[in-house]
Amino acid sequence: MENENYQQLTRTFLRLSRFSHLSAIAGWDMFAMMPPGGSAARGEALAELGVLQHQILTDKKVAQWLTAAQQEDLNDDEQANLREMARAHHQAALLPESLVEAKSLAGSRCEHAWRTQRPGNDWQGFSTNLKEVVRLSREEARIRAEAKGVSRYDALLDIFEPDMTSARLDVLFADLKSWLPDLLAQAVEKQSRQTLIAPQGPFPTEKQRESGLEVMRMLGFNFDHGRLDVSAHPFCGGVPDDVRITTRYNENELLSALFGVIHETGHARYEQNLPRQWPGQPIALARSTAIHESQSLFFEMQLGRSKAFLQHLLPIVIENFGIQPAFELDNFTAWNQRVKPGFIRVDADEVSYPAHVILRYDIERALIDGDIEVDDIPALWDEKMQAWLGLSTKGNYRDGCMQDIHWTDGGFGYFPSYTLGAMYAAQLFNAARSALPGLDESITRGDLNPLFGWLQQNIWQHGSRLSTTQLIQQATGEDLNSRYFRQHLTARYL
Repeated sequence: MENENYQQLTRTFLRLSRFSHLSAIAGWDMFAMMPPGGSAARGEALAELGVLQHQILTDKKVAQWLTAAQQEDLNDDEQANLREMARAHHQAALLPESLVEAKSLAGSRCEHAWRTQRPGNDWQGFSTNLKEVVRLSREEARIRAEAKGVSRYDALLDIFEPDMTSARLDVLFADLKSWLPDLLAQAVEKQSRQTLIAPQGPFPTEKQRESGLEVMRMLGFNFDHGRLDVSAHPFCGGVPDDVRITTRYNENELLSALFGVIHETGHARYEQNLPRQWPGQPIALARSTAIHESQSLFFEMQLGRSKAFLQHLLPIVIENFGIQPAFELDNFTAWNQRVKPGFIRVDADEVSYPAHVILRYDIERALIDGDIEVDDIPALWDEKMQAWLGLSTKGNYRDGCMQDIHWTDGGFGYFPSYTLGAMYAAQLFNAARSALPGLDESITRGDLNPLFGWLQQNIWQHGSRLSTTQLIQQATGEDLNSRYFRQHLTARYL
């Protein structure tokens, strides 16, 4: 049989992708639908599934097929797929099965308890579970770092963002730190001279949901292959054929849930448009977490907060909540472009957002490298929030170090993706504007198809065929460059 080893691998990875599908939907259900009493059993079931996938992926035969397939006559796409298969195998083969299972169980326990501990501001209870997650994550980081000859944090970063290093992040973030605080202060000062009218609630949850669904339709979400639900923390999950997005509602606040939906729809459109010609193969997966975040922030910030888009969002808001002074276009636009440092990352404006990310990056790297302990987190969090945003979280764990879900399951190394994603999004929007001279006019008319067509052509259809660097260079003509992010923020806010 031609390319027999490669064919064996494609069958194995198709099987793995089916288990991943089941795991993703069971995970979505755990966050969105499952009664509290199901938590322990579901955690055990997901851990079992994780172990099964680990066993399949680390089977000796897979290693043999990978070696033999290197000698087979593969085309460019098959070679790219083989590269991604080898990466997945090597990442998995480093870890003992017992650690995979223990980390999954500890993550399920910590996340489930967090749902009640966060509203209760119960740092003591939360930190007890988090310590076990951190212990296991450090063990994973140690094993990976020793095998790869890199720092412990870089070993985890590589899972989410292949080829990114903390040394490179430090350069990118040092650049941000050199100009962002000043830009933030200028934007706040400039806006302090504006008189804004706040939207008056209450905003019934059902009407908020209707608004979200209508915006998803406007943004091209395919409801034959996805749905919108509620969870304690917004996310996008599932698989390309069945994408699940969630948001959370607050009847006193209109825009948080709506822009949460827009953000997650960006993730979902990427998933729904990943290449279908390689079913179940690693090459058909999203490139990286930063590229994924670039799509959600492209939708939420670059497009979603632009005046051209907001004038099409406003009629949906008025249709569901009636006419009020706050819903006059200039006021509505200014309200959506407010720069107001706050406690909650997912509600942050795009100028103060990177501060939330860099704060978490600094803490999680020190935590994984063993420079600090879990008990040190609240004081460090407060200190960094005061330095960056002038806000204190002393004693307020709910709106401080307990607000996110990522650390509960050991997702250390993920947070930098958000600010990398914001930089990529600005660079991509700049490239789209250059390629489509009438882009702003078409958005103003409500025609988003040229923009989505450009994303399809340059990002979505490639899956993981190209490296992140190749993908961005091909789409924009250069590697990641933070100056586009700075230009965007300056143009919009100053």
